[in-house]
Amino acid sequence: MYSVLAFVPVMALIVYAVLTKKMAEAMVISTLLAMILLHGANFLTGAVNAFYATLSSSSYQFVLLIIVGFGGMIALLQKSGAILGLRDSLLKIAAGPKRAMALAWALALVLFADEYLNALTVAFSFRDLTDRHKIPREHLALQAQGMACCLCVAVPFSSWTAFILGLTQAHGVDFFSYVRAIPYMFFPLLLMALCLLLGLGLFPKVGNLRRAYARVASGGPALPEGGSSKALVDLGGGPGGKKSSALNAVASLAALVGGMLYFGNDMTHGLLLALLTQLVLYVGQRLMTFSEFLDCFFDGAKSMTSLAIVMLFSFTLSQANQDLGMFDLLIQAARENLPPVLLPALAFLLVGLTTFAVGNCWVVMTVAVPVFLPIALAVGISPVVVTAAIMSGISLGYCLCFYADAVFMTTAGTGVPNTDIIRTMLPYALGLSVLTAAGYLLCGLGVI
Repeated sequence: MYSVLAFVPVMALIVYAVLTKKMAEAMVISTLLAMILLHGANFLTGAVNAFYATLSSSSYQFVLLIIVGFGGMIALLQKSGAILGLRDSLLKIAAGPKRAMALAWALALVLFADEYLNALTVAFSFRDLTDRHKIPREHLALQAQGMACCLCVAVPFSSWTAFILGLTQAHGVDFFSYVRAIPYMFFPLLLMALCLLLGLGLFPKVGNLRRAYARVASGGPALPEGGSSKALVDLGGGPGGKKSSALNAVASLAALVGGMLYFGNDMTHGLLLALLTQLVLYVGQRLMTFSEFLDCFFDGAKSMTSLAIVMLFSFTLSQANQDLGMFDLLIQAARENLPPVLLPALAFLLVGLTTFAVGNCWVVMTVAVPVFLPIALAVGISPVVVTAAIMSGISLGYCLCFYADAVFMTTAGTGVPNTDIIRTMLPYALGLSVLTAAGYLLCGLGVI
């Protein structure tokens, strides 16, 4: 409907963010452009209605509760001294930088059920430890971002799996077929392996990651002040209280994970249970009074204000991109004149590009599955392989989209600006994309 104009807001977002390093301004300008394209002279009314729609959506309400609650939880972990106790305990286990990164990688595997939980918990739990081992925050952010975006598709027991199976079963791809597709999910499997190899020092550091290590090696800080772009979250410089038992942190995190799993993978329940656990432990041990507990919680919640506002624009822009017809121009272009041997590779690339452009994985899955699986069945390409290609594309686009919710969670946990995270990830993700596309080409040719 809108042809090339559908890409204007996304291109404006990318260009402005890259040139100015000001993500909040880029998001506002891009959203305004999208409103003008959609509503013309009535763009103000259209923008107001779009913001109301975002605020009333369950997805944004969920994200808002998570980032505000986690901001308060992190502040309480710092003030209580629990994070200092956890750091000292982890130092005994992770005696060197390689072991620290390997331990963080292993924790990510345990927290596969939710990408928010994964990115936030791993990043915040290990950032003080990795700082002590002279590991730049960019490396921790890369690993947290990559693992969170890949595990949710590569492990068949996440909320993502339940959602995608609801779409694929109509085309003959059930749970067991999805399990068979996992070995063909080349991109997420390769990226998770790469994260481990990088952490163990068995893979070369390039681009922004190499520069970050050079900075630390020359005596610079693990997280440079200001960085190349302004961070959207400021959770303070580090632990601020007298050291307390590591159990005060472990119990809170265990309540978070356990509560989420008990209540059907609902992270909001887990977060509330974790905050109640902190209240009982910290006030009960007289680490703080009830009044101090609430003051600390609200201070942490306020630190997430900028992120909450940017996320409001992000969700609004994502919906606007859909309304502008980007799906018609990207994914549905594969319906006509598609050589069967290219189907898996094109599914991977087009889904990756669409996810990056739109910043919303769930909607892309909703559109991609009924487009590509029927084509696969019609031309004799394995729907298992095509399902794997779709999920690989989702992982690629999600881990590289600098206004998707996952990268903002990583920013909240590590303090690294979202654009810096993507710059660090980019050369590795692009290299793995080439290997993945080649692998799917071989699948289309019947070699694999």
